[in-house]
Amino acid sequence: MQDLNQAPGSGDQTVSVIIINYNAGALLASCVASALGQSTEIIIVDNASADHSTDAVASKWPHIKIIKNGSNLGFATACNIGARAANGSHFLFLNPDCVLAVDAVQRMHEAADSLEDVGMVGGLLVDPDGTEQGGGRRAVPTPWRSLVRAMGLSRFADRWPRLFYDFHLHKQPLPTTPIEVEAISGACMMVPRHAMEKVGAWDEAYFLHCEDLDLCMRFRRMDWKILFAPSAKVVHEKGACSHSQPIFVEWHKHKGMMRFYRKFFRHQYPGVLMGLVAVGVWLRFGLVFTYYSSKHIGRKLGLVRA
Repeated sequence: MQDLNQAPGSGDQTVSVIIINYNAGALLASCVASALGQSTEIIIVDNASADHSTDAVASKWPHIKIIKNGSNLGFATACNIGARAANGSHFLFLNPDCVLAVDAVQRMHEAADSLEDVGMVGGLLVDPDGTEQGGGRRAVPTPWRSLVRAMGLSRFADRWPRLFYDFHLHKQPLPTTPIEVEAISGACMMVPRHAMEKVGAWDEAYFLHCEDLDLCMRFRRMDWKILFAPSAKVVHEKGACSHSQPIFVEWHKHKGMMRFYRKFFRHQYPGVLMGLVAVGVWLRFGLVFTYYSSKHIGRKLGLVRA
């Protein structure tokens, strides 16, 4: 089990906000500003950004702890670095393109301490226009559920809900109190220190994407509850930090998907089905690669607006 520093006293309920930054620009300062006053400490782990976004934060808030990696080590590794440096009884892993509502941390903290077996809590992720995003509350995207979604079979869920269940839950009515879900998003994830010490650190074999699903799976397998707190509102500029390198991001997303499927489902699903899943994943990447490549060429030729 990875050591996450000596835990604080049992009565010390504190929150360390851990922000993983990579070229977030002005969004990083907005994220930090929203976390001030809601947390005990803020730690920024920077994955070798080239946009001086951390310099702007350091000049405005010199008390904030900034850890600069010499290269882009990936999201999971940066989360572990931040957790090892944190002093709080609770960790709030946060994307730099998120802005917390004034009481969001308190709402998540209350949910995390509502039961002894709560292992993580996620907030209500919304677009800037207030529309709930997919991913903030979801079921685990098993190979079958992913196939159902990819083929558009979820439209039959009303007739055969168990067979054609969609893993995204944001289209369901918003609950009024925290509810248990199978997975939340790593964009905003509160984890009590003692729970992470039991389950272990983030899997650093993931570089970007699916590491949050991996952590959710491991928590659930050790009987920790995962809660979605609808009153903890978080505005998320989804994908704002990855627009400049879409193919790079998609490559690691699809690579992460394959690791996730093989790690948790290869003994549960027949080899033929897992083979079809692999074909589907890489076929999807091929389509995405073609789309972004053609878009890049179009911009070069002046056929597509930048």
